[in-house]
Amino acid sequence: MTSKKREVQLQVVINSQSLWDEMLQNKGLTVIDVYQAWCGPCKAMQTLFRKLKNELNEEDILHFVVAEADSIATLQPFRDKCEPVFLFSLNGKIIAKIQGANAPLVSKKIINLINDERKIAAGEMPRPQYHGIALIDSEEDGQAHAGTAENQYTIVIIKPDAMIRKALEIKDTIANAGFAIEAQEKMLLTSQQVRNFYRQMADQPDFEEFVSFMTSGVSWVLVLSQRNEPAVSWEENESQLETESKDSAEEPPEADDKSIPGASKGKRNSLQELLEKQNMAQFCDAERNVNNDTQLIEIFFPDFKIMKSKKLEKVLALLLPNLFEERKDDVLNIIEDEGFKILMQRSIVLSEEEAQTLCKGYENEEYFEQLTEYMTSFCAQFAMGSLPFSQLYGSNSPETAEREIQYFFPEQNALALIKPHVTQEQREEILKIIKENGFVLTYLKEMLLTPEHVEKIYFSITGKHFYKDVLTSLTEGSSLLLILTKWNAIADWRRLMGPVDPEEATLLSPNSLRARFGINKLLNAVHGASNVSEATEAIRNLFGDFMP
Repeated sequence: MTSKKREVQLQVVINSQSLWDEMLQNKGLTVIDVYQAWCGPCKAMQTLFRKLKNELNEEDILHFVVAEADSIATLQPFRDKCEPVFLFSLNGKIIAKIQGANAPLVSKKIINLINDERKIAAGEMPRPQYHGIALIDSEEDGQAHAGTAENQYTIVIIKPDAMIRKALEIKDTIANAGFAIEAQEKMLLTSQQVRNFYRQMADQPDFEEFVSFMTSGVSWVLVLSQRNEPAVSWEENESQLETESKDSAEEPPEADDKSIPGASKGKRNSLQELLEKQNMAQFCDAERNVNNDTQLIEIFFPDFKIMKSKKLEKVLALLLPNLFEERKDDVLNIIEDEGFKILMQRSIVLSEEEAQTLCKGYENEEYFEQLTEYMTSFCAQFAMGSLPFSQLYGSNSPETAEREIQYFFPEQNALALIKPHVTQEQREEILKIIKENGFVLTYLKEMLLTPEHVEKIYFSITGKHFYKDVLTSLTEGSSLLLILTKWNAIADWRRLMGPVDPEEATLLSPNSLRARFGINKLLNAVHGASNVSEATEAIRNLFGDFMP
């Protein structure tokens, strides 16, 4: 009885998903003996675990558990296996797996991880960027690797100085070379993200200057996979490319299917070589080490696995006049109850041309004129209730949806400014809020504004008595200059900013940016144009013929 009691104290029993989730909250290292209900835990290793627990004497950061695979959904891959499996969870993330009762290997792993935790706590080393592992056994691992070799991912970063003019060309070149863009996002990179991606450059003398450059403006971060269709190898195209480069003299080849070799035989360095051949390597970088990609994806796209498991599409939905007038709220509630998210909505009166375009599929029907007349009416008394068509319209394909959404919800550019007094932590929070509100960061740059810059932004108030104070406050430190893009961007940005006076904003719009981050009327955190013409003029003044 005494021996059994010690074993319970040594290893906590986990036999449900809720207990498993609770176990992942452990601080430090948790060693998990995964067992089957029919055979029980690996008793041969318990002597080793007790010895390590006593010798290391780390009650707070070293834990031992036994987990029953049959009753825990996460451990489903280990069911019906007879070989012992030991998992190593560090601060809630499964970072290592050892199969079999290999006592020396398990002991070495535990001692090394605990020693690292001690050094981290003492400030003697930074915490390594561990990445999670797949919970499958060695046989399945080999099969899975063979089956998903074509789905290995590559991370590419398009640098801030390429964002406006070169980004689209780079993405087209990558796509034409046989790579699919699985995820992409504009980001203001943190210094830690830059250091993680460019860690192989960390010993270069100008690395800190490079980190400052990479965090000074918004970058594109892309996750690429190679398409399944066979690609022509890089080597087979070398002679052709050299011939073309001679013919084109000093002009770089155009990014079309004829001038771009079709990537390579899955070789990681082929993408970087492609970018170099197309004179684009100075504007972007690709991760060259396949072993780093999983880690980098977790850093830049924490929800990538969820994104890949769901295929999200946008569709245009149109409520015809009768339905709009009588049951709009009911329909919107049903749409949301069915799991759809309404991104944008507006009330419109269609022109005759717009109605005819939407009703093109009915143009040979005898009721076509009645239908278009009905579509252009707004009030219920004009509804043609006897017409043989639905009161709801939806796009019939993703391509159609994209065109129709662009037509009815055209994108708009708004100039935004985050002022010098806002701290770095507050900047990051504001950028997060901007993204959550559906804005796209089309342009972002940290700038020390000159009086000429301020005049181009605040041209409408240069004659006001308080302009000198505005000028002083905006030139005392660096600002973030942004172009935000979405439908109705200018009005939505004004709404998100809140009233000019932070005190008034706190009362009238407590969740607005000025209420949360403003100090007074002058130091009110953010700025934006009052209307479309002001925004357009300010963007033109600063960027000339800006092309998002």
